[in-house]
Amino acid sequence: MSEDQRVGRILTPNGWVAGRIVFDTHVLAIEAGAVASGAPRIIPGFVDLHVPGGGGADVMQGAGAVRTAARLHAGHGTTSFLPATITAPETDLRAALAGIGAVQRERQSGEARVLGAHMEGPFINAGRLGAQPPFARTPDAEFIAEICAEEVVKLVTLAPEIEGGMDAIAQIAAAGIAVQIGHSDADYETTCAALNAGARGFTHLFNAMSALHHRAPGVVGAALAHAEYAAIIPAGVHVADGALRAALRAIPKLFMVTDATAAAGMPDGEYPLGSHMVRKRGDSVFLGDETLAGSALTMDAAFARLLALGLQIEDVSRRVSTYPADFIGRLDRGRIAPECWADFVILDGNQNIAEVVVEGQAI
Repeated sequence: MSEDQRVGRILTPNGWVAGRIVFDTHVLAIEAGAVASGAPRIIPGFVDLHVPGGGGADVMQGAGAVRTAARLHAGHGTTSFLPATITAPETDLRAALAGIGAVQRERQSGEARVLGAHMEGPFINAGRLGAQPPFARTPDAEFIAEICAEEVVKLVTLAPEIEGGMDAIAQIAAAGIAVQIGHSDADYETTCAALNAGARGFTHLFNAMSALHHRAPGVVGAALAHAEYAAIIPAGVHVADGALRAALRAIPKLFMVTDATAAAGMPDGEYPLGSHMVRKRGDSVFLGDETLAGSALTMDAAFARLLALGLQIEDVSRRVSTYPADFIGRLDRGRIAPECWADFVILDGNQNIAEVVVEGQAI
């Protein structure tokens, strides 16, 4: 790929640099220099670790659906992501992971890069399904060994209190796969034990987990007290602003996820979510019984919402790009620095997306 460049105010790990960024598939150089008044801001591309779908497609449907989601989210600033499987029978789960793996190996023009899969379930608490289909089960060490060997799954959500949960955490973490606690009714002590066993984060904090009570702190209390990382959905529906602010204050590297379903980028109507059908109304997605079912959020909207809450752009960028990349060990993503992938978002004067670049290709 030939060299390209962009001129503006560039957000680097060491702060803003006025000048130009030179790149091919990777960042080659960041060169300080004069820029015109009103020059665009160039920030790291967004990294989303929880994407069940988008553009009308559910990633459980296979490689074609994953590519549809990859194109939809790239248009909203997400340059790399983890498609998220949903709790399902093992045959369906294997097929979905195979589809994600195929797209992971070969990015096509116009797509965000698939970094691997987030396996949300099936090793979760059947009493904390949320919008997950009813296929929760106890961990299977042989199946876990298989997915670890295939190198597609990069993140697993599970409930530590289920039978075999702690052993599964240790097995998955030992393979270098990140583990988040979620869809869990664990108490505070069990959650702390799970962190000691190798879990490092929390899935859609506050949702589908035991809540904080002053005499029973639960999963939420353990997260606020001990977590370095946790994922949260900043759509304004899943978590009230006060709870979001509390998490921002308590958890140093709280990062944003969309949990975007097939409804993201689509008009109101019905869309698939694994074996469920969900209904999109406005910016929210529900099961038939009005249970929240993921979201229709895109990461540019998450970015704008955090700015509206008063966070500085540098802080917001870390929470939608750098911290999620760090959480799964991808230090070559989520930041603009020499030798990192050329993934960035170019903002206009109103902080809206003017251009998205994925691995050096303008989207």
